[in-house]
Amino acid sequence: MRLSKIRTRSSRTSTIFDAKCMAQNKAKAFAHLDEGKLGWFHIKTVMIAGAGFFSDAYDIFVISQALPMIYQVYFGQPQIVKTPQNVKVDFVDNYPNGVHFDAWLKASTNWGNLIGQITFGIAGDSHGRKAVYGLELMVIIVCTIGSILTGNMVHGANILQVLSFWRFILGIGIGGDYPMSAVITSEFANVRYRGMMLAAVFAMQGIGILIGSAVYVATLTAMKETIQNDYTALDVVWRVAIGFGIVPALLVIYFRFTMPETPRYTADVVGDAEIAARDVELALQGKAVIGNNNALKKNKVNKVSDFGTYFSKWKNMKILIGTAYTWFALDVAWYGLSLNQSTVLNLINFNDIFYQTAVGNIIIACAGTVPGYWFTVFLIEKLGRKPIQYMGFAVITICLIILAATWDTISTHQTAFMAVFTIAQFFFQFGPNTTTFVIPGEVFPTRFKATCHGISAAAGKAGAILGVQAVGPYFNSNTVTVLSTFAVVMATGGLATILLPETAGKTLEELNGDGEE
Repeated sequence: MRLSKIRTRSSRTSTIFDAKCMAQNKAKAFAHLDEGKLGWFHIKTVMIAGAGFFSDAYDIFVISQALPMIYQVYFGQPQIVKTPQNVKVDFVDNYPNGVHFDAWLKASTNWGNLIGQITFGIAGDSHGRKAVYGLELMVIIVCTIGSILTGNMVHGANILQVLSFWRFILGIGIGGDYPMSAVITSEFANVRYRGMMLAAVFAMQGIGILIGSAVYVATLTAMKETIQNDYTALDVVWRVAIGFGIVPALLVIYFRFTMPETPRYTADVVGDAEIAARDVELALQGKAVIGNNNALKKNKVNKVSDFGTYFSKWKNMKILIGTAYTWFALDVAWYGLSLNQSTVLNLINFNDIFYQTAVGNIIIACAGTVPGYWFTVFLIEKLGRKPIQYMGFAVITICLIILAATWDTISTHQTAFMAVFTIAQFFFQFGPNTTTFVIPGEVFPTRFKATCHGISAAAGKAGAILGVQAVGPYFNSNTVTVLSTFAVVMATGGLATILLPETAGKTLEELNGDGEE
């Protein structure tokens, strides 16, 4: 009996000693990672993750300009609606089910996003970042090819229905990119540049939006005479534009499959602090990590009960509510406006032809969208996440109120409208569209980080679906109500920001250290 007690005490002492050694190894490895200089490995990580986001944004928003071309080619000439003020081209009434099917096509990718964000997020926590990263790009590549080869069936679905199927599956791959790229970038970053790195990854979304419109302009210009002789040549234009989105995905897919496991996942979930420390050293030296950490046996298992226990505490739950709701509120208006940007430009008589629509989108992207992203990249560490998010929600709300209150007048003055609309687009990016992506990648424990980022992003896509399908179809018939609705939702997003902590200048362990016990 006495011997048994001695052995038990010895075993406990050994366990405590091992735990202390592991904690010391983790602390040393993470400190080196947090304090390390910005090097080639960090830049490479941003480039690999950012190329995926370029492709994601390109694929999501390129459909906005493709649909009017498809309607004209496959459903007849557009109707010309004449009013005392202007002449507008109306494509929507030339195909079955009108505005609601148009909204479904624009939102189908977001439905897929919602599923992909949650499933890839859970998989990233349960199987490891390395095991999942790259699969989402495979889905994007296959579905982009499927989209450009879409056509009418002789007996069965028409081109719009087939295209919506491919867009939905495409969305699953795009959705999977959100939690995986955010978490991998965050867990490899140092403290000083973590927000900047995450923002830079997300800023590639703006480049994707800009290049999408540029491809349309280039293709329309190259095929100008052909289209004038036969308008069905527009069928080539939209297929070329959609197909170009495959290029960045092909360029980086190898690098995604060969990305190493993050040291934090290795230490906190796999439970091997020694390998984590080795991986930190190799990564900071710009060397490849040898071996596959996912082959190691985990000593911590992610269970639903663990998730429930952690978020049963209000101090933890309020953060998840905050990240989810602010992203939801943002995407109601962001996608509601962005995926209907061609419709909005049509309302102010900007798009009598396809070329002018593409040029209008380029003007907005260059003047507001792209600069907004990069202002965030360069100022996020100085200003902090929350001040930028508060400011963005406030300015967007004011811009939407101005547009709604003065719509009858401002809709007939292109310059005034473009000024207010471009300011709103600038502060979407220099504001909550970027920070709602950054904050969930920082505030949650390692073992739940991808899942929680996926949940937050999926809440955003629920907002996008609401903005595109429930509100968007009424842009033409009740523009003031739509803009007013968006303004109210933006204001609530600003209020919900109070639930979030400021993450600038803090290590991931400082932000969620109690969750790693």
